[in-house]
Amino acid sequence: MIKSESIAESTVEPPVEPPAEPPVPGLALAFASTIRHDGHGGVADDLADPAALPGWAAGVGFDGVPGSAEAQAAVLSIRAGTRALFAYAVRPWPASRADAHRLLPLAEAVDRINTAAAQVPVTVRLDWDDERPASVLEGGAADPVVALTAALARATIAFLAGPDRENLRACQAPRCVRYFVKGHGRQEFCKPSCSNRARVARHYARHQAEGQVDE
Repeated sequence: MIKSESIAESTVEPPVEPPAEPPVPGLALAFASTIRHDGHGGVADDLADPAALPGWAAGVGFDGVPGSAEAQAAVLSIRAGTRALFAYAVRPWPASRADAHRLLPLAEAVDRINTAAAQVPVTVRLDWDDERPASVLEGGAADPVVALTAALARATIAFLAGPDRENLRACQAPRCVRYFVKGHGRQEFCKPSCSNRARVARHYARHQAEGQVDE
């Protein structure tokens, strides 16, 4: 657990304690996946309503984030950068259909993520207990929105600089818009349900083609 300390001694408000980085396993992927298939052939955005932001933020370890339009805009700005970088990272494979047509330029996406991450300076400390050594990040921000966006940006950086990036893919099943990490070399879809849906779609397309030939 992180013991947060104020970065600037002159800060009047006590800092918000950020959780360990990343706050939850797969935070960057979970953040990108707030854009998803809605189950009815369309695309759902879990953060489309500002009122949904406090609950989502609390679920990844950040309390006190307001459900305001300003907070939502700050978080969605980081998500646009994260999803753009995911799209560039999966090349030459296709990006998610949800936003492949409106990606931020690479340089802008990188700058957006780096700028957000730098909002909350952190230091690494070694913790040693009876079980095993562990690294702990220490840092803090008085503003919970700043703490959240900085953590989301750092999670994006950690993911893209880590070993999972090479196995990042966009699911190509019909209607799916998720990014996922391949668990094995032959995996093509993010979930078994997507694999089944793709199989049904191929079967239908094959029979349609055969029917046209017979006519």
